[in-house]
Amino acid sequence: MSPRAWRRLGWDGIALAVLALMVFPIYWMLATAFKPGREILSLTPVWVPLHPTLDNFATAIAVPFFWNDVVNSVLIVTATVVLSVGLAFLAALAVARFRFRGRAAVLAMLIGIQMVPLSALVIPIFLFYDSLQLTDTLLAVVLTYLAFVLPFMTWTLRGFIVNVPVELEEQAMTDGCSRTGAFLRIVFPLVAPALVATSVFAFIQAWNEYLVAYVLLRSGAHQTLTVWLASFTTSHGTDWGGLMAGATLTALPVVIFFLVLQRHITTGLTAGAVKG
Repeated sequence: MSPRAWRRLGWDGIALAVLALMVFPIYWMLATAFKPGREILSLTPVWVPLHPTLDNFATAIAVPFFWNDVVNSVLIVTATVVLSVGLAFLAALAVARFRFRGRAAVLAMLIGIQMVPLSALVIPIFLFYDSLQLTDTLLAVVLTYLAFVLPFMTWTLRGFIVNVPVELEEQAMTDGCSRTGAFLRIVFPLVAPALVATSVFAFIQAWNEYLVAYVLLRSGAHQTLTVWLASFTTSHGTDWGGLMAGATLTALPVVIFFLVLQRHITTGLTAGAVKG
């Protein structure tokens, strides 16, 4: 083999090793979810479930507030995705198409806000909502999620809209369309892949987020599925089978949503990053 072929083989080996390292935790979660208790607690690792069982899933579903938290998560994610896509699209359109004073500052803030770690703002966020008596409400969580997903979504959509020639809108208006009509008939269909990509981002962020939901939502009936997972760890220990089964159930909606829309994601994100 030539030196070039050996180098390629080496890089392929490194890529496979990285892939295995990333996939192994997911595999271990799935495998543990189907193991009986004796295999989970065995001192010798059981790599493949020898006696697969669904008892862990039955235990997880039987934990209090499971269905309440499913509904809460769905409501929060739906509101976050719908509102963030609509607001981000309008904001991106304004920044990309209109010239106004402070436009550069808005663009700088969109980047700067993403650099602030969420953990540094949790306490101020809690005190703010507590002063408004909005703690332990789904509204507070939705508003917080919107604040953190909108900058990235606006920036991504702006890059996509910039790539749509403004002459197309002008031609449509010349042919009799209003500005709104040109926007709906020309711009909106062309940015559809970016809307899908950013909606997937908002969905994943809102569905998987734990810290804000844990701090703001106090009662079990108002919590999300990620907070519900913490109920498997008690003072008596951790129910690893139930926890892994619950984590599997929690991850399924994200995987399904991603698989359904995956062909639009790369197109939307790369197109929005081409031009700024």
